[in-house]
Amino acid sequence: MSEADRIREVLMQIARGKSDGCTFCPSEAARRLSDEWRTLMPRVRELAAELMEEGKLVCTQRGEPAHPLTTHGAIRLAEAR
Repeated sequence: MSEADRIREVLMQIARGKSDGCTFCPSEAARRLSDEWRTLMPRVRELAAELMEEGKLVCTQRGEPAHPLTTHGAIRLAEAR
């Protein structure tokens, strides 16, 4: 399995494991994948953006729609419903 596939899988596992309306920080996925999780964050955001564009995830910042690649600061992800 490629790194990208593994990141996508972990993002979706976390999203599916949350209750309706619950969000998670992308760092939660990065932390599951590596002790050096900070280095993974750009790739995690990139793949979260792809999943968002595929209609599988939603991204917010302070409760408002956001985009993982163009939003600076903390974002939250959730499974698209």
